[in-house]
Amino acid sequence: MSDQHPTSGPVPPVLQLRLVVEAEDYEEAVRFYRDVLGLAEQASFEGEGDARVCILDAGRATLELANPAQRRMIDEVEVGHPTAGQIRVAFEVEDTESRTRRLVEHGARLVAEPTVTPWRSLNSRMEAPAGLQITLFQEQLDLAEREGLDGFGTDGERSAE
Repeated sequence: MSDQHPTSGPVPPVLQLRLVVEAEDYEEAVRFYRDVLGLAEQASFEGEGDARVCILDAGRATLELANPAQRRMIDEVEVGHPTAGQIRVAFEVEDTESRTRRLVEHGARLVAEPTVTPWRSLNSRMEAPAGLQITLFQEQLDLAEREGLDGFGTDGERSAE
């Protein structure tokens, strides 16, 4: 096996982040995330006892780790008060306002209208099928512009100071 990624050089140690969510109403969850949000179906499988899974392509994945103070701050900025749950799924979209309306029209419960955050993205918050709290976000600045804002950088840079 090669240590080279076919298009970008060395193979990273992790190739994909896959978030696995149990959905009591599987059909509704697939309809919402695939047909309404627009995540492309990559594969689906069936097994004994009506076991089913649908793998949806959500584009580039990142794992955002936040301490409790940061989670509370994000809740305050996006919603105006603390929300339940340790896990929230965020999807970057081109048009937060229209995508939010579409998702609400098709079963999501609006928690907070789109709002501009201190990190210059337009975020909305919803309760969605499969018990997920989701954020839609639309970047207002590119990464280089955001890196110039107060508080941005990396933990590696901060620990070197």
